[in-house]
Amino acid sequence: MIYLDHAAATPVDPRVLKAMEPYFSRDFFNPSSAYLPAKKVAADYQTAKATIAHAIGAKSSDLVITAGATEANNLAFTAATNALYLKTEHDSVRKVAKNHHGVEIAVDKYGRIDLADFRAKLADDIDLVSVSLVNNELGVIQPLAEISGIIREVKFDRLRRGVKTPLYLHSDASQALNLLDINVARLGVDLLTLNAAKIYGPKGVGALYVSHGVRLSPVTFGGGQENGLRSGTENVPGAIGFAKAVELAHEHLNGNRKKYAELKKLLLSELQGYELINKKHTLDNFIVLCYNDIDAERLIYLLEEKEVYVSTGAACAASKGQKSHVLAAIGLSDEQIAGSLRLTLGETNDEGQIHTAAKIINEVVANEYQRLQNG
Repeated sequence: MIYLDHAAATPVDPRVLKAMEPYFSRDFFNPSSAYLPAKKVAADYQTAKATIAHAIGAKSSDLVITAGATEANNLAFTAATNALYLKTEHDSVRKVAKNHHGVEIAVDKYGRIDLADFRAKLADDIDLVSVSLVNNELGVIQPLAEISGIIREVKFDRLRRGVKTPLYLHSDASQALNLLDINVARLGVDLLTLNAAKIYGPKGVGALYVSHGVRLSPVTFGGGQENGLRSGTENVPGAIGFAKAVELAHEHLNGNRKKYAELKKLLLSELQGYELINKKHTLDNFIVLCYNDIDAERLIYLLEEKEVYVSTGAACAASKGQKSHVLAAIGLSDEQIAGSLRLTLGETNDEGQIHTAAKIINEVVANEYQRLQNG
């Protein structure tokens, strides 16, 4: 098997699994219980939160552990009445934004935010802006520090004019934690979404960073865990696994970037007959290609038969047969969108796999062109 869809899911690292195992059996106690073994588990849970928080320059008290990035994004939007969001955002942002009078911000042909459009839409009633650090379909990195600089200017201007509406910046950084050095102060964010499942941690575990002064409302109610923002017995194994995955990601940050840059260069040099879609400002492990006049969904099934796994974009959209709103937003035609593949590199890949994958993809594409030519 050659797996080239790491943006959709990553396997749990064996070291992560090993760290989690005791908390499924030996250290299974409810952290809210009063006896000593439970208190130890509660302490381990807080240590895990501190590890995750430290990796982004925050404190454990700034984090809310969630059941993944989707819940974290939904929780972040409880701070909003009127929101702005990037046109290329993940559906977990786009759909919740629509419940908060959401207005889209345009992007350029590379998928980067149109700053002029952003400035024009920052009306006095906007209280939340949501821009992902890295787009989940293109791997495009957004200039968050520049965006937060504009927000600071607007906040000063509002203060000068006596406008009391708060203005927060939220970012979904799900795809970024194992390839970018993230620091909430440098980025200038008030809310930041993290996801264990994209960095070789367990699925169903995420976190939301919440800066001081941001008022959120719970979306689940019960025992008042996570400072009342996320009730329910804490997912201790998940948090422990998340922390270990974050630790490993931070430790291998530079090595990962170098490895993926080299593999990406190799793969692009060996593939034939494609148009590269994401040409600038992208993570080193993202490749989006277009094969003209070919149905990418058919290519996926043909490649699957040869145990090469790729995607057409976001897994949740592809499963419903939806056209990519991200590729449409950057100006691709319906034909280009239909012929686009997303390949995302990861820890399971090496140079030998890349050679093999390129050979198989080239053969499948050539055979498909031949089939179409023969009618």
